[in-house]
Amino acid sequence: MKAIRLHREGGPEQLVYEDAPEPKLGAGDALIRVHATGITPAELTWPDTYKHCDGSKRLPAIPGHEMSGVVESVADGVGGVSIGDEVYALTSFCRDGAAAQYVAVRAADLAPKPKTLDPVQAAAVPLSALTAWQAFFGYARLAPGQRVLIHGAAGGVGGFAVQIARWHGAYIVGTASAENHDFLRGLGVNELVDYKRVHFEQAVGDIDLVLDTMGGATRERSWQVLKPGGLLVSLPEPIPEGEAAAHATGGRRGVFFIVQPNRQHLSNIATLIDSGAIRPVVAATIPLAKARQAFERGVAGHTRGKLVLAVKKP
Repeated sequence: MKAIRLHREGGPEQLVYEDAPEPKLGAGDALIRVHATGITPAELTWPDTYKHCDGSKRLPAIPGHEMSGVVESVADGVGGVSIGDEVYALTSFCRDGAAAQYVAVRAADLAPKPKTLDPVQAAAVPLSALTAWQAFFGYARLAPGQRVLIHGAAGGVGGFAVQIARWHGAYIVGTASAENHDFLRGLGVNELVDYKRVHFEQAVGDIDLVLDTMGGATRERSWQVLKPGGLLVSLPEPIPEGEAAAHATGGRRGVFFIVQPNRQHLSNIATLIDSGAIRPVVAATIPLAKARQAFERGVAGHTRGKLVLAVKKP
């Protein structure tokens, strides 16, 4: 099969389009003929990208851990999916990904593809939408009427976070550059802050939940806008213990988590998509063979929505 592989750790310059062996199925696996895969440029910096699940080194490695495709075959004893099913999934980070014509996935992680999406649109969903879903309902226990501040609201995670929070009845404040404000109003943001012109902590306050997709100084300044009992969810990096302790007055707290594959959550998200409540935003569709350019564009940042690699049929 054709695949994108890394033969050493590094950035987009290490990505090679080449022939690779088709993956072999382990217990509980399904083989998927990949139609499209969404990319997350930061994954090239993640330790799991270069390690097997037992911690041993995994090179060459195939990136791309959100995908849509068709079930080609299943391991003995696997139920819940059948050959020919159209599926989508977030795949395990410590296994080879889906920037290839085929990928082996734990069958339990596969969910039916949303009926109203084409394969490229479906591949833009899993990581970003699951991250927002798990942040809001697994960690924050988001309630209707709460005030939510979403940093990087026009990005892959941010766009889904805006829509899911709107669907759930939250009041949404978003940080984004001015050129994205009309787009974000269309998604449902109630209040916008142009981070290039305004310090958000001087413009907003009384926030119940901050969803931070930026990290660093943005995260550190976000404590200032939290109301007593508020929660800061950091997605790019763990929150230092000293920082969290320094801002713990009034019951304020912070949490960092790594999104996990989850069939049920993806099924819930598919229902929302097919009802018209939320939709993916695809920044660009790029052929698999040009994955290096796609990752370079992603690393440069400021992408509205998701970059997706389209995979030709073998």
